[in-house]
Amino acid sequence: MPRVLATTPVGVEVVVADGGSTDRTREVARAWGARVIESTPGRSHQQNQGAAVATGSILLFLHADTRLPEGFDAAIRQTLAQPGVVAGAFRLTIDGPGRGLRWVEWGVNLRSRHLQMPYGDQAIFLRAEVFDQLGGFPDLPMMEDFELVRRLRKVGRVAIAPRAVVTSDRRWRNLGILRTTLANQVMVVGYLCGIDPPKLARWYRRLGKPR
Repeated sequence: MPRVLATTPVGVEVVVADGGSTDRTREVARAWGARVIESTPGRSHQQNQGAAVATGSILLFLHADTRLPEGFDAAIRQTLAQPGVVAGAFRLTIDGPGRGLRWVEWGVNLRSRHLQMPYGDQAIFLRAEVFDQLGGFPDLPMMEDFELVRRLRKVGRVAIAPRAVVTSDRRWRNLGILRTTLANQVMVVGYLCGIDPPKLARWYRRLGKPR
């Protein structure tokens, strides 16, 4: 179920692209004032279809298990106003205790800042015209955020906003920190080696099954 903002800043449009949920996502989102569309299942499809109906000049892609920080709208505009910046994302905080999760956060934020490679759970944002020029998210069963950021880096700089989003610790709690990290890295390496994305998606589902 999406985390819909209780108080949406002026000028911010909220679009929820629902891929066939059965947990009252659509009803709850509408009750909070969001525009809800029914989308083809799959993250790339849902994000592209949401972007297609959005009317703003800046797009932010927020996963359902992630919360934005206060003042996110100003942070986005300030980040995109930097010279050479074509897109951005937020630092990552994981909503869970333990030193292991702090190490994950440290690694994610280090990678994001120095390699300009944030992932989708960091709430990627960019100007709508840039998104359209790149053709949106690639039609992939996974790694769509990774590939979009790779394409963005060829156009300009991908900056990290000074504030942090908070994402659920569900994956790390269910599978364990080492197994989750290993699964993610196997997917990245496999994708860069040219392994077929549908095959990677099948591997990821098997790796992601709790034991």
